[in-house]
Amino acid sequence: MRRKVTLKQIAKELDVSISTVSKSLRDSTEISEDTRQKVQAFAKLYNYKPNNIALSLKNRKSKTICILIPEIIHHFFATVISGVEHVANEKGYNVIVCLSDESFDKEVINMEMLANGSIDGFIMSLSKETQQKKDFHHISEVINQGMPVVMFDRVTNDILCDKVIIDDNLAAFNATQHLINKGFRKIGLITTVDYVSVGKLRTEGYIKALKTNDIKVDENLILKIEDTDNFESQIKSLLENNDLDAVFAVNEIFAVTAIKIANKLGKKVPENISIIGFTDGIISKYSSPSITTVSQNGVKMGEKAAKMLLEKLEIEEEEYEEQYKTEVIETELVERESTI
Repeated sequence: MRRKVTLKQIAKELDVSISTVSKSLRDSTEISEDTRQKVQAFAKLYNYKPNNIALSLKNRKSKTICILIPEIIHHFFATVISGVEHVANEKGYNVIVCLSDESFDKEVINMEMLANGSIDGFIMSLSKETQQKKDFHHISEVINQGMPVVMFDRVTNDILCDKVIIDDNLAAFNATQHLINKGFRKIGLITTVDYVSVGKLRTEGYIKALKTNDIKVDENLILKIEDTDNFESQIKSLLENNDLDAVFAVNEIFAVTAIKIANKLGKKVPENISIIGFTDGIISKYSSPSITTVSQNGVKMGEKAAKMLLEKLEIEEEEYEEQYKTEVIETELVERESTI
């Protein structure tokens, strides 16, 4: 995506203040005719357009932001919504929640429908299908219109915007290393297909931990699930056909399903097989046995995403710079009954 020229860049090129540029573009009589014409000609040459991100509160039509998520079944997304609402409501903003249902088309429709002035900005996690297609034109169009977007969890490097993530690779490495430290060598992985960014990163962390400890990577022990509605038979096959010491599952739905199937197969958790999950939601806390898991701290992620978005919305145009940052939220391993 081509970067747009900013007020600061115009001021630097013409050796004037940002305030002078801003006033010249508004035809302020405080600025000499010669300077106004010079600034306006430069802005026209480089196709400068005032950035709507910097609209003042009095000019903004809405005090509403949207959080767009792939699905609602995972507790993680509920905690992110809670974090977003906490910060937004304190600042007088309303929050609407939209679901893409892992669909590219629905993600596009939601963004096109709301980017017409109904909201001021988006906080979003990419749908599985969007990541598979690698088509992000709808997000680029929204940003080019001057509407800020903050991505979280499932993000892409193809879009320039603020992002909030965890270090999925490191978190998965630490979870796998925890199992290795307990003496386990035959560790299975239940993960997503590689085009889902977080699943790919967690898979890489698992593999890195094995290699670091001179454990051979056995592809037969890595289960990549695409259909998240029908996967029990695949997990059963993994547990039935491999004498595993332990399993690392990249979300708590996979983890609790693995525990259920292990019990059906007569494998006691954690006596016969240890299991670590990811997210630390309600399922992890109250399943039997309770699940050792990586805590993502979704509330903190949501709060940070909301703060980043509101910073963009409330900044004055004279102070606006087209710079983006990625915030990394720390994770921790919460040990419970599913590991010895």
